[in-house]
Amino acid sequence: MNKKYLANLWCLTVLIFSVTLMLPSYADKKNMDESSVVSNMEELRDEITVNKKLVVANNMSLTDGEAKVFWPVYDAYQKDLHEINLRLARLIDDYAAAFNKGAISNEKATQLIDEAIAIEMEEANLKRRYVPKLSAVLPGAKVARYLQIENKMRAIVRYELAEAIPLVLAK
Repeated sequence: MNKKYLANLWCLTVLIFSVTLMLPSYADKKNMDESSVVSNMEELRDEITVNKKLVVANNMSLTDGEAKVFWPVYDAYQKDLHEINLRLARLIDDYAAAFNKGAISNEKATQLIDEAIAIEMEEANLKRRYVPKLSAVLPGAKVARYLQIENKMRAIVRYELAEAIPLVLAK
């Protein structure tokens, strides 16, 4: 791995970590002005978006021709991925609300599990839908490279979320 990639990845990780630190306060909105929470989250999301694109750009080695046709597909993918991220944020918010009340019922736990699995499946299906679109504008090796970069960044997010979210308290 080159140093530029690691520096960009570190910058993105710090931003993602700052978002995950906000999750408990975001989930417990009763003590905060909702408009300021939404504003802060939007600012962080915008900053992460810019840095994520920089990481991808620095690691894809796209020709000018490839870049011209890749970035619109990338932007569409990120827009669709954003919808999945919003669904995940709602799930985390729902879990935080249940967790803050104490032990979680079996019924609620099952509901949360089902939604978590559905979100994972939706993300996998999104990748499946975009592989042909990416393959139409990039050679196979660059499609694989982009998906690897995307997977690494998603893994960082998942790690930070896993570390920040407490385990279920069983009744």
